[in-house]
Amino acid sequence: MFSKHVTKELSAYCHGEVTNEQSRQIAEHLIGCSRCRAQFEEIKLGVKLAEHLPQLSAPDSLWLDLETNLATETRTNKSTAPGRKAFSFELWQRGFAAVAAGLLIVAGLAATLFYWRDTRPFWEVARLNGAPRIGASRMDENGRLAVGQWLETDNNSRAQIKVGSIGQVEIDPNTRVRLVETKPTEHRLELEHGKMSARIWAPPRLFFVDTPAGVAADLGCAYTLEVNDQGVGLLHVTSGWVALQLRDRESMVPAGATCATRPGIGPGTPYFDDAPELLRKALSSFDFEPAVESKIPNLDVILMDARLRDTLTLWHLLGRVEGNDRARVYDRMAALAPPPDGVTREGVLQLNEQMLQRWRDELQKSWNNESTVKNWIGFWIRAVGRARGMMGKK
Repeated sequence: MFSKHVTKELSAYCHGEVTNEQSRQIAEHLIGCSRCRAQFEEIKLGVKLAEHLPQLSAPDSLWLDLETNLATETRTNKSTAPGRKAFSFELWQRGFAAVAAGLLIVAGLAATLFYWRDTRPFWEVARLNGAPRIGASRMDENGRLAVGQWLETDNNSRAQIKVGSIGQVEIDPNTRVRLVETKPTEHRLELEHGKMSARIWAPPRLFFVDTPAGVAADLGCAYTLEVNDQGVGLLHVTSGWVALQLRDRESMVPAGATCATRPGIGPGTPYFDDAPELLRKALSSFDFEPAVESKIPNLDVILMDARLRDTLTLWHLLGRVEGNDRARVYDRMAALAPPPDGVTREGVLQLNEQMLQRWRDELQKSWNNESTVKNWIGFWIRAVGRARGMMGKK
């Protein structure tokens, strides 16, 4: 839908005035477009600044003074031009001032209500199964998770958290999470261990989840996130995109893809769930095994088994290898999906940001197209299977 810039849609997008599908498409566009993303960051900065503006009430005498002035002006106009409607520029100015003042008051009230709604220092929690605990207390059917409090489930309990007005998170058994922050520009959870499933319908980078091995930043999506007792994490995205980051290491994970993360190392390289098994095993060793001598053999397997769809993985590897290895990754990518006009071998090997983003935008089309084709094939296989089953019953 948005093949060009989305600057005109950003205001409506920030205020939740677009459909869920439009929100998803704008979020995906912002991932690859630095120009629109810069404008979006400016809008978010404006929201942050507005948070710190003092809330002032209009003086009680404002409306009385305006009404008195308007009445006086009306009498004057009637006496100077009887039988005719008089409308002086001064009267228009004063009338406009009255309307503007009214609109400002209404807007201020609306902003106050919205700000209060999204900055209450707690989130609503619903019990799904068993007996989840908030702090030291067992939940009833519903509860409130305050900033700084832990929500914990045992092996028989589950809960659902309402993330302000932007989404919801389901907490699986044997999970421990803490509400870190909730305000219009940032909603943040901490997942100590266990599994959670998030569905967010908000602008990018508004909902965050801290884990021992990195931070998951929502980009308008749905995903599951798991952390084991050693702090090892696994992210699986089912809709939209998620950015997984630790310090200066970041992985962009689209729908249908998975990314592991390790304490002290950060996110590994994302891969689509249908990637060849040998590629996935080699990628895990490449990302997380300390032995330097194993890097080249694992990279050989990754390059040999990579398909067009696996250019997602190769694109990330460009910034994680150097020298001749980077050239090898580029050559394999170019063989699978030649770079678009304006993207050169030299520029990519130097990690030119604009070229890398432009190539990823083109590659993303092939990832989406292949995913769509597979979904349709799966749909027809299931439909045929159901039809045969019904015929068999007859």
